[in-house]
Amino acid sequence: MQAGKLTRRIEIQRFTQVMDPKYGPQPGAWETLARVWASIAHLSGLETVKQGMALATVQASIRARYRSDVNSTMRVLHGAKAYDINAVLLDEQNREFMDLICTTGATQ
Repeated sequence: MQAGKLTRRIEIQRFTQVMDPKYGPQPGAWETLARVWASIAHLSGLETVKQGMALATVQASIRARYRSDVNSTMRVLHGAKAYDINAVLLDEQNREFMDLICTTGATQ
C-alpha cells in the first residue's frame, strides 16, 4: 500500500459503557481506539425530506492500513465529521488494507 495515498488523519472510535459501582451501568461515551492515516472517497449522496426537513446522507469508503480489531459497531472521526461504519472489508489475502463502508449525515 502506498503511504502517499493515505492523506487524511482519522480516529477510529468505539462506544463504551461506564460502570458505576453504586448505580450500575451509566450512559457511555465514544473512546478512541486508534488514530491512523486513511483516504476518504465519497461514493454517493442522497437528500430526502423527512417530517418537513431536508436531510442529506453521504456514503463514503475509507481505506486505511489493515487492522483486525475494527467492526461495524464503531465510528470514524475526520475533523468534526463523524462517519458510522456499516461494513468492514478486510484484505485477508495480503493484509495490507481495510475498506470501511460508512455513512454520514441523517439517519433513518
